[in-house]
Formats: sequence, structure tokens, C-alpha cells
Amino acid sequence: MAANIGSPGEGDEEMISGINVTPLVDITLVLLIIFMVTASYIVKEAIEVDLPRAAHAGEASGSTLALVLTKEGTVYLDGVPCTDAEVRSQVRQALARDRGARAIISADQAARHGEVVHLIDLMKGEGVSRFAINIEKTR
Repeated sequence: MAANIGSPGEGDEEMISGINVTPLVDITLVLLIIFMVTASYIVKEAIEVDLPRAAHAGEASGSTLALVLTKEGTVYLDGVPCTDAEVRSQVRQALARDRGARAIISADQAARHGEVVHLIDLMKGEGVSRFAINIEKTR
């Protein structure tokens, strides 16, 4: 038996010259919807603070301690409500891990000035020499 090589007609198969991307797009869109729906459950709740505004603002990098002072006078350290003693303890632990740690103090615009100064004094007393006051840049 001889084989028909290259002869047109029987046994010819066409090459697949195109790729159907519709299933890939469908899967991508379904994953996008899933991520969008679940993202609201993943994100932590933010502490609502009305920051004062400034025209020239910068960003800090490195190991930071995030202190938030609400208008009611509640102090949060890295999102957890803390007393002065707890703040001191956490700051000591952070400085033991990283001597170059810095603090960012975010105080509500309606917070008492004396409470903000108390937080700054607390940070300096524990050895944090580099700190910043968080502001919102004006547009």
C-alpha cells in the first residue's frame, strides 16, 4: 500500500490558525468580580480622623509606629486602642527590633492640642527621635 503524501482530497486536516480567547476572557472577568466583592471583607476598618491640610507634604519610609488620636481623646497604636502604659511598652519593643523606628502621629483636627503634645512627649521619652505629624495635602 502506498501512502498519498501531499495529494489533495482525502485525509487532509486543516491547521488550527486561530485561538479562541473567549473562555479566557470569561474566566478573567469572573475572577475580577470575585476579587472586587471579597476586597471589602479583606480591608481593615479605618479609624475616621479629619486630618489638617498642608500645601507641602512628604512621605516617610522604613519602620514606623502609627499613632492615631481621635477627637474623643482615644489613642490607637497600629490600629489597636491603647493606654499610655501600653503605648510605652509597644514603643520599647519596636525600638528593640529597630533602633531607627519612627513614629507618625495622626491627630484629628478637633483633638486637643495638649493631648497631641502629650503623645509627642511620650514618644520622645521612650527614645523615638524621629517622628512626624500626619497631614492631608491640600489640592
